[in-house]
Amino acid sequence: CLADRGHFAEGLALGQEGIRIAEALDNAYSLVLACWGRGYVHLLKGEFTEALGMYERALALCRQYNLAILESPTTAYLGVTYARSGRLAEGLPLLDQALRTLESMGLGGTYRPRFAAFLGEANLRAGRPADAVEMAGRALSSAREGGWRGYEAHAVRLLGEIASHPDPPEVEAAEEHYRQAMALAEELGMRPLVAHCHHGLGALYRRTGKRQQAQEHLATATTMYREMDMRFWLEQTETIMGALP
Repeated sequence: CLADRGHFAEGLALGQEGIRIAEALDNAYSLVLACWGRGYVHLLKGEFTEALGMYERALALCRQYNLAILESPTTAYLGVTYARSGRLAEGLPLLDQALRTLESMGLGGTYRPRFAAFLGEANLRAGRPADAVEMAGRALSSAREGGWRGYEAHAVRLLGEIASHPDPPEVEAAEEHYRQAMALAEELGMRPLVAHCHHGLGALYRRTGKRQQAQEHLATATTMYREMDMRFWLEQTETIMGALP
C-alpha cells in the first residue's frame, strides 16, 4: 500500500522488518509474504534487480516447503518483473501459467485484476495488442465487480497505454483512459500511477505533435518521479523530453 502511494522508503523499511520477523520465527509461509511485500516496493519503484531477488527467494521457499497456494502468485510477480526488465520471453509464460493455475484453483479473487493487468501489459510490450485488450478488459471488469478501485485505476491506465500504441494512436480513447485513471489515482493518493499517467499523456502528445502539452505533462511526471526517487522512470521520461522537437 505504501508503494502504491509512493512512500517507498517507508515501504522498504517495513518490508525488511517483515522479513526479519519471519526469519526469526523460522516461518516459511510468512517469509514468502514478506518477500512479496518488499519485492512489490522494488517493482513499483523500478528497481527490478532487487525485486527479482525477493521473488526468486520466495519461489525457492514455496518449492522447498511445498507452499503450493503461494507458488502461483509468486510466479506471477516474478513474471511481471521479468517483463518490465525486458525479459519478455521469460516473463510472459510465467504470467500466463500463473493466472491459469490460480483460476483453476478457484483463487482468482484479488489476484485476477492484478495479474490480468500485468499479463496485459506484458502482451502489449510483446507486440500482442489483441491479447493486451482482452487482459485489460478482464482486469477492469474483475476490479469493478470486486470494488477494488486501485486495481481499476491500473486497468484503465493500461487501456490508455493500449490506445496509445498503434501508429497513428487512438488519441481520444487514450486521453480519456489516462484522464480517468489519473482522476481515480489522485483520489486514492496513488502518486506513482498519477506520474505514469502524466508520462503516458506526454508521450502521446509528443507523437501527435502537441509540443506544449507534451512538455507540460512530461515535466510533471519528471518532477513526481524525482520526488519519489523513481530513477528508472525518471530516466525514461527525461529521454522523451530530450527528443521533443
